[in-house]
Amino acid sequence: MSTAAAPSTRTGLVLADLLPASRVRDAALVLGGAALTGLAAQIAVPVPGSPVPVTGQTFAALLVGTALGAGRGLASLAVYALAGLAGVPWFANGSHGIAPSFGYILGMLLAAAVVGALARRGTDRSAWRTAGTMVLGSAVIYAVGVPYLALSTGMSASAAVAAGLTPFLVGDALKAALAMGVLPTAWKFVGRR
Repeated sequence: MSTAAAPSTRTGLVLADLLPASRVRDAALVLGGAALTGLAAQIAVPVPGSPVPVTGQTFAALLVGTALGAGRGLASLAVYALAGLAGVPWFANGSHGIAPSFGYILGMLLAAAVVGALARRGTDRSAWRTAGTMVLGSAVIYAVGVPYLALSTGMSASAAVAAGLTPFLVGDALKAALAMGVLPTAWKFVGRR
């Protein structure tokens, strides 16, 4: 009986670690994660009564953090945020700069680091643990985004929750369900190789 686990299933690794290590790989992953987040942000559906649309951006940010790990995930979302601040039109609906929804982007920075650290502990290997990781990541995004929305618009806390949290819960549940399928399946696939 062997006590060594297959490299693809050992904790301490994230999916990106399965690629040959180099600085070029890390730079490409960071830039690719930023680009993926920017592309996903263009999938935007307006929410009546809210300055914040439903986007694919949060799903991409959580997926990037989980797949790349805390350091590269944080770096990727930092590139995304800084480029958007510098004028790259890749925030929701092709926007850039600081807007009432910018707090969600700041929350995504933190969430990418949190879910990346959890993924390194193996929380992206099973459906239910992946769901928990995604829910925690979403909570981090809201913990920054909703107060920022309230401060930047002058909304009360309850109005910010109504406009910047409640309408997004069903979509976040769907995104978590998608991640429950994608991430554990990716690990199963690489485990067979």
